[in-house]
Amino acid sequence: MTDHLDYGATEDRTLPAVTYALYLLAFATGFTAIIGVIVAYANQGSAGPMMRSHYTLLIRTFWIGLGWCILAGLVLGMGIPLSFILIGIPLLILAKIMFALGAAWYGLRCIVGVIYLAQGEPYPRPYTMLI
Repeated sequence: MTDHLDYGATEDRTLPAVTYALYLLAFATGFTAIIGVIVAYANQGSAGPMMRSHYTLLIRTFWIGLGWCILAGLVLGMGIPLSFILIGIPLLILAKIMFALGAAWYGLRCIVGVIYLAQGEPYPRPYTMLI
């Protein structure tokens, strides 16, 4: 699980793998991603360049995903009271689509990160909002 670098340091792939697992486990529990982002923040400074790209990806995935959930929640919050007079139903449908797309993006981004980690490669574009 560790890669030896030329200058004697090692890059440990265990903690990024645990963080990816915590992020994916959040689909079932709803809160383990918070523990994962804490682990990512705690280890980002001491990580080598390859693992730092994974930690950057994980931190950005958490915050972008949280922002997307808040936005979808606001749409849902506007749609619920308006659905009593039937004009909020499209907002409820939009919120459901937003939550589904956000979950798909979050899960796919984590799975692609795990694949790069398993291959022993840095994540190529950790600062992008896409995959």
